[in-house]
Amino acid sequence: MLIAVLFTKPINGATSWFDIGSFSFQPGEFAKVFVILFLAYIITKVQIRGKDEINRPTRLLILLAALGLPVLLIIKQPDYGTAAAFMVAIAMMLITAGLDKRYIIGCVILIVIAIPIAYNFILPEHAKQRIDIFLNPESDPRGAGYNIIQSKLAVGAGGLTGMGLLKGNQTQLGFLYPKTTDFIFAVIGEEMGFIVAVSVIILYVFLIVKSLYVAKTAKDSVGSLIATGITGIFLFHMVENIGMVMGLLPITGVPLPFISYGGSSLITNFICVGILLNISSKRQKTIFVK
Repeated sequence: MLIAVLFTKPINGATSWFDIGSFSFQPGEFAKVFVILFLAYIITKVQIRGKDEINRPTRLLILLAALGLPVLLIIKQPDYGTAAAFMVAIAMMLITAGLDKRYIIGCVILIVIAIPIAYNFILPEHAKQRIDIFLNPESDPRGAGYNIIQSKLAVGAGGLTGMGLLKGNQTQLGFLYPKTTDFIFAVIGEEMGFIVAVSVIILYVFLIVKSLYVAKTAKDSVGSLIATGITGIFLFHMVENIGMVMGLLPITGVPLPFISYGGSSLITNFICVGILLNISSKRQKTIFVK
């Protein structure tokens, strides 16, 4: 599906959706579940001979090569936000599997070196423009910087208790787009205020902490790896969406879990929660039997 979607008609510059009449879906969202399950499977196969097998360069290269294809296909769409979510989930799963510190330090150094190279020679112009606008949105207030400026105005205008449902100036008068997907948190901040916005963040933190607890107390290593990967997806989406709305991170078009409009994202999130509950229930049954 990730290959076939590249031949569909672009929507907002990205070939990320299949349109079937009035129905559309985004295969990149469902790929999150498959990649996490597949990675957990191959890690456990690699570690059959021992936990340290994952730190053998040949084994690690096999893992990264197997995951490189879906990530590259998503970048090709282009959908850098979803690709970044994959990378965060993969990194967390590898660390959980016992990845040696020297690889982690090496990756950090490589990223630091690669960022300026990617910016100057690899990234397309629209991606470079997003970074430039993130650093200085006032440089193009009527163009590329418009949305982030309006988003920050909306969040700030909400004050403590908000302007009231459907009464936000920026969000209801058409100054902020798209308000139902990428910038939904700005709507919450403007119309419901600081108290509700912080409550939403607290709920996400609770979800992430509980997901990590499920990973820590899972019955086996497979369950732990899967739960960690799902935690990485939730963590990235929460931090990136809320961060970009407040101007703290670049805009990537990442939906806010369970809140942003979009059926593919919502179904995928429900599947992830269902898997977490399944892992948790097996843990609880084991404890009960003992």
